This record gives sequence, structure tokens and C-alpha cells, in this order.
Amino acid sequence: MFEAVLFDLDGTFADTAPDLAAALNRLRSDLDLAPVPAGQLRPFTSQGVRGMLKAGLGMQPGDPIYAEFHDRFLRYYSQDICVETTLFPGIDELLGCFERRGSPWGIITNKAQRFTLPLLDQLGYAKRAACVVSGDSARRAKPAAQPMQLACALIARDPAHCLYVGDDLRDIQAGRAVGMATVAVRYGYLGDGDPIEAWGADHLVDDAREIAALAGIH
Repeated sequence: MFEAVLFDLDGTFADTAPDLAAALNRLRSDLDLAPVPAGQLRPFTSQGVRGMLKAGLGMQPGDPIYAEFHDRFLRYYSQDICVETTLFPGIDELLGCFERRGSPWGIITNKAQRFTLPLLDQLGYAKRAACVVSGDSARRAKPAAQPMQLACALIARDPAHCLYVGDDLRDIQAGRAVGMATVAVRYGYLGDGDPIEAWGADHLVDDAREIAALAGIH
């Protein structure tokens, strides 16, 4: 039985893709370009701003105007950070199971704190989380081990007794780096790299409701 469950944020805990796509399409509008369907951008959401700018505008770090559009994207996103974002089905029920058992849950994300905390607050979960570790909370972000170690220190749990849930290869690499059991979710964004079956996760799930059984909650 695991003592705590920790989640990646985008694509695992909350479906943030619609609001991130809206920010990207505001950039395209600035360039008099037609919007890109949100579904087309969805797989790149877990790659953050870099992935969105590459998928939606063909921009990469080093391009002459990349820095300008990177900053403008984040400004647009911060203005409408929780318009269409919702929790994935089953997440709220899962959190309730852990809370009734007295077990902590938390967030470990590569999203910067200035976006993570307002988003969780608007969703209504900021005060319920036992820890929130953002991309700039530790010296290095996932797939490095530091964010995972920090989260475990904050909730006073051994990594071996924690379950980490994510939708990106970096999530699984980070969890494995500290000896956490890992869960990869098929409902997430998944990216455009290796298939989810090749990530080396301990468990694969199609629905967040399956995580309760993995965590020893029945």
C-alpha cells in the first residue's frame, strides 16, 4: 500500500490544453494566421511553451523572434489561465479517497510556480494539496530527481512509499530516479516521442479511477 500519491499537473491532473491552445492561437492572430484546432496542439502540451511554439508556429529556441513570442505566449496564458481547464474524470474522487484515508497527495510539475499556484487556486485544490512542487521550486526540473526529492521531504514520506502519476516520459524517468512507483496515463497528452508502452512505467492506466486500486484503496 502506498502512503502518498503525487501527480504531474498538465495532462495528468488537469486538462490545461484548451487554455494553452487559446494562448497559442492569440499569437497566431497577432500574425494574421488562422487558429490551429486545439486537438492538433494537444499532444504537444506537456512539452510546455517550447512544444506549443514549435507545433503552432514552427518556432524553436534560437530563432530571432523566439524569446519575444515565448514571453508573449506566457503573458496571454497568465491572463486566461483557467477558462476551460478542468480536472480529468476521476481525479476528484481519487483525491477524496486519499484524503479520507489520511494520506497526502501533491503536485510535481515543470510548470512555473507563477502559473501553478494560481491555476490550482482557481480550480479549488491549492489548499488541499500536501505539496506543490513547480518547475522552478528545485534546482533542476523533471526528469531530474530534485523535484521528486523535494516533494517527499515536504510530505515526510519515503519515495519508495509514493506513487507518481504522469503523462510524459520525463515523469516516469523522474519517478524512477528516486525509486517511486510510476503510473503512466493513456488519457494524457503523451507527446510525439516513444509510445507510452516504451517508457518503463510500473503501471499503465486508461482512467484515473484505476489509480485507487494501485494505491491500495478499494
